[in-house]
Amino acid sequence: MLVEVELPAGPVAVSTAWEAPEGESRGVVAIAHGAGAGMDHPFLLGFAAALRGEGFTTVRFNFPYLEAGRRMPGPAAHAVLTWRAVVARIRAERPDARVWACGKSYGGRMASMAVAEGLEVDGLVYLGYPLHPPGKPDKPRTEHLPAVRPPQLFVEGTNDPFVQPLSQLEEAVASCQDARIAWIDGGGHSFEVKGAKRPADVVGAGLAPLVMAFIDEVARA
Repeated sequence: MLVEVELPAGPVAVSTAWEAPEGESRGVVAIAHGAGAGMDHPFLLGFAAALRGEGFTTVRFNFPYLEAGRRMPGPAAHAVLTWRAVVARIRAERPDARVWACGKSYGGRMASMAVAEGLEVDGLVYLGYPLHPPGKPDKPRTEHLPAVRPPQLFVEGTNDPFVQPLSQLEEAVASCQDARIAWIDGGGHSFEVKGAKRPADVVGAGLAPLVMAFIDEVARA
């Protein structure tokens, strides 16, 4: 399914993949890709499949720059507009469903920016939030996080170069209104663990239980 995004230069269409679970859906998880890979990356496919196994509809989508065949992300404002368009389409198709925003690295950060600017979702999940460029902790990407009102889950690897030192992420999360961290011991930015070779789809699927625990916690609150 194509979703139209109104960019400043005019509308563009981005690809989305809507996949329903067997039986009744418990809600919708919108899933955005990282900067260097699209919505069909095996990591996201495995993650989404595991969520559907838990009863959730999943909606994966591309950002406009990737849809246009470019490798480098466009303006952040374009990604924010894309998140708005995708969530609006989900609400049009599933008006009574809870909607969760989830993104790998760049995709998650763009979701947080969209929600800080007013996009309404039930919660956010970041799979490897890029706190700062590797080796540049003096350039944090955190100013907007205290403005995010819905609950947030940061799933982070302890060896991820984007969150070193780890205390910097802990301080950023402490500044949020409602946030917590799920640490993956030894995990890198793509949650690879040295000495434990696993296919990307298996790695992605392995994160689903943490996300489900978070969603269940928020639902009970």
